[in-house]
Amino acid sequence: MSQTDSRLLLLSPDDNVLVVRAPIGAGEVIRVERRDIPLGVAVSMGHKLARRAIRAGEPVVKYGAVIGTATREIPQGAHVHTHNVRSNYTAT
Repeated sequence: MSQTDSRLLLLSPDDNVLVVRAPIGAGEVIRVERRDIPLGVAVSMGHKLARRAIRAGEPVVKYGAVIGTATREIPQGAHVHTHNVRSNYTAT
């Protein structure tokens, strides 16, 4: 079996998030880094999921660049968005 679900895209090996390539429904099981994880919420195409657990205060990395900072703990496979990330590019 694959290490990561084909519906998820890793843009850079340094990223701690994966980009959703096709909508994934709540309750579906995704495979992230050899681990099967039930998805708690539906996630739309283009959104991000945690490739691994991300600690509160840790940089969120996409495209190999820091795009924000985690505002709380983000478990592996969880939706990564404005509810748990502060942008490093907009005023707070």
